[in-house]
Amino acid sequence: MDRQQRFARIILNGFYAYFTEFENITLAARVRFEQAEWSTMQEASSRRIDIYKETVMKTLEVVRPIAGDAIDDLTFWADTRRIYAALVQGMTNFEIAETFYNSIFNSHFGHRAIRDDYAFVFSPQGDVPPVDVGRVVKHYAAETSLKRVFRQVLEDYAFSVPYEDLERDLTSICGAIDRHLAAHFDVNRPELELQVLEHHFFRNKASYIVGRLYAEGEQLPFILPILHNESGDSPAVFVDAFLFGPDQVSLLFSFTRSYFMVDASIPSQYVLFLQQLMPKKEISEIYSAIGHFRHGKTYFYRTSTRHIRSTEDQFIVAPGIKGMVMAVFTLPSYEYVFKIIKDRFTPPKEVTHQIVKDKYHLVKRWDRAGRMADTQEFNNLVFDASRFSDELMEELNATCPSQLRLNGRALIIKHCYVERRMNPLNLYLQDAGNDEVNEVMNDYGNAIKQLAAANIFPGDMLLKNFGVTRHGRVVFYDYDEIEPLLDCNFRRIPPPRDEMDEMSSQPWYSVGPKDIFPEEFRLFFSGNARARAAFDAQHADLYDADFWVQLQNKLRDGFVEDFYPYPRRVRFSRRQELA
Repeated sequence: MDRQQRFARIILNGFYAYFTEFENITLAARVRFEQAEWSTMQEASSRRIDIYKETVMKTLEVVRPIAGDAIDDLTFWADTRRIYAALVQGMTNFEIAETFYNSIFNSHFGHRAIRDDYAFVFSPQGDVPPVDVGRVVKHYAAETSLKRVFRQVLEDYAFSVPYEDLERDLTSICGAIDRHLAAHFDVNRPELELQVLEHHFFRNKASYIVGRLYAEGEQLPFILPILHNESGDSPAVFVDAFLFGPDQVSLLFSFTRSYFMVDASIPSQYVLFLQQLMPKKEISEIYSAIGHFRHGKTYFYRTSTRHIRSTEDQFIVAPGIKGMVMAVFTLPSYEYVFKIIKDRFTPPKEVTHQIVKDKYHLVKRWDRAGRMADTQEFNNLVFDASRFSDELMEELNATCPSQLRLNGRALIIKHCYVERRMNPLNLYLQDAGNDEVNEVMNDYGNAIKQLAAANIFPGDMLLKNFGVTRHGRVVFYDYDEIEPLLDCNFRRIPPPRDEMDEMSSQPWYSVGPKDIFPEEFRLFFSGNARARAAFDAQHADLYDADFWVQLQNKLRDGFVEDFYPYPRRVRFSRRQELA
């Protein structure tokens, strides 16, 4: 076997090792759910993210001596790519294997010289394997009654712990269908069937059964969230809600939430079925949602490249107040923003480039609780310089020139983050009616509380650092000042000792680097009285240091919050069981 054959095969073996470990961690999610091991679930989620880079670096260490001096020869890599492409030809997860190869290449070259000749910028086999989605779907004919067919589903998807009250849950499901589905879907057709993905989806403290009602080419996606009652004496599970329609399903798979654990040994089968349920959801986001975030990045790059090539609009400075740490730009015809760390930060910011990168890495591994946007990190991203507006080029040259390199018509951005574009909260409020202000400020307060319950203190809670999604949800996207909540020291402002203290423009008390005074949060609403009034009416407890200290105590005691990716109003009542 010649050197390039060995080189390619060892990279593929590295991929097999990664994918096997990924699957092992994923498969253990069922036991963790049944035993209500929530802290272990979070640790496993972070571990599954970490193993990708660890395996890439270990594989690179092994293949470098085999290549010798040729490892810097792009012709060597071009031949290796051809050999590797033949090795993964026809594999049911070839797309993930190709992305792994790209990671080896990029790790050695520092994300330089990225060309389709040397790496899989585009796949010779197409973007998605030609899989049979039907092989991962269970079919249930609804010939008699919906209650009977859902009974069969719940029995087939049962856990080692029993249902708390199966009859109650079935009654709740059928009641929700009767109340809400008449205007959406005819459930009385004789050809109606339930099509359900064969394995549970696990995340945080919940399991989800995902499927659709299907008849004569029409579909209605649905999800059954299953929760654990966390009772040490009589552990049991229960159905918490019946979610239906593309929008509710899309919220569950939002880019603001942690990645699912699901036994999808052929990822594309699940991705394609889910894309049928959520036609507006980007396939790149679905790959990320089931844990293959690196391939989600690959897929995003491919679709964004095609979009940019097929359009003519110019990149512009992103709307909103300019940030102190990031220069942000966007393409009006595309739903993403590009964020570059500035060379120098506007005072009083005192963070460094590395600190900012560390914060973004923390967010990637943390439980985002549905309140922090997932990002893709890119190095040496190449654009056509002629597509950048004069205003944008002036802004970038003034704020982050070290991150730019011009090579003919090519503008190379050395490092940036990409995330979903949202309407900045401060801009949203300008045109919002009173009811909308009350609703969005309530959600803003809920966002802060849910981040805190996930052991995240946002730091800079100015309205401009939050965005509003197309579903009306408030999301945090400025990470340079985030801290684990348990690292913060929440204090009350001491009363002034005398008139001189009261009149002083400087604090009359000592302030440590981790000290936070919640009473000062009112300053975040300066200039927007409506927002302040709406917030005070609904979340004034956030101004009290005791709120934060009590939450810290709960976290130290091992408390793990429930984060519901659906409105609480749709949850089923359990009163009958708990009475």
